[in-house]
Amino acid sequence: MGGIDTSRALDKERIRIFQRKLLRWYALHGRDLPWRHTSDPYHILVSEMMLHQTQVARVVEKYCEWLAAYPTFEALAAAPLDEVRQRWRPLGYNFRPERLHEIAKFVVDELDGKLPDQLDELMAFRGIGRYTAGAILSFAFHKDAPIVDTNVRRLIRRIFGIRGDPTRVAVKRRIWQLAETMIPAGRAYDFNQALIDFGALVCTVRDPACSSCFANEMCMHATEDGLDRFEQALQQRVKRPKAS
Repeated sequence: MGGIDTSRALDKERIRIFQRKLLRWYALHGRDLPWRHTSDPYHILVSEMMLHQTQVARVVEKYCEWLAAYPTFEALAAAPLDEVRQRWRPLGYNFRPERLHEIAKFVVDELDGKLPDQLDELMAFRGIGRYTAGAILSFAFHKDAPIVDTNVRRLIRRIFGIRGDPTRVAVKRRIWQLAETMIPAGRAYDFNQALIDFGALVCTVRDPACSSCFANEMCMHATEDGLDRFEQALQQRVKRPKAS
């Protein structure tokens, strides 16, 4: 008689509980941001390009200004690049407006003004990496696509006790696999937004709010014996004899 794979069962149980509690937390504490009131692929792309290495508070006003000036791919594609660069300048990282302008022109000229809804096609654009592609797929097209940014990476590593250099291929692969596995079917939009907010507001780089966190009993960062207590509870469930 084969034994129970407790490590796999443990991950599944941790994911199930985390999904439910995170979505409940997000319903109460999720941030009200302007790009969360749209599923327009262009608007989502603009927000994600702006948010790259830029604080949310700085992006909110600029996002609204940008869409007032360039509300569509067509409007952006028709604008002079120098003007686009100037309007973007306060956000820094000035390669981003060039990439965005380039994407807009290609979408208008070659794709009838429609951004692709496939991962490989999105990642073929300069300036769109796996995270941005996943954000577009989940937030604009409501596909169950994973996202891993700095906040999400930190959160997953803490919850699941993933050690090692996060730039190593094996570690990165494991984090992305978990990010994909965690998504409740059909709930990627809310779940991914919840991951982002939870990492930004609760599971922070410094002084995470472990004592008040709903995940502290299952999180391997919050307490050294967190795994032991969670595994003991799981073992009690999986070892219960089945009715004959």
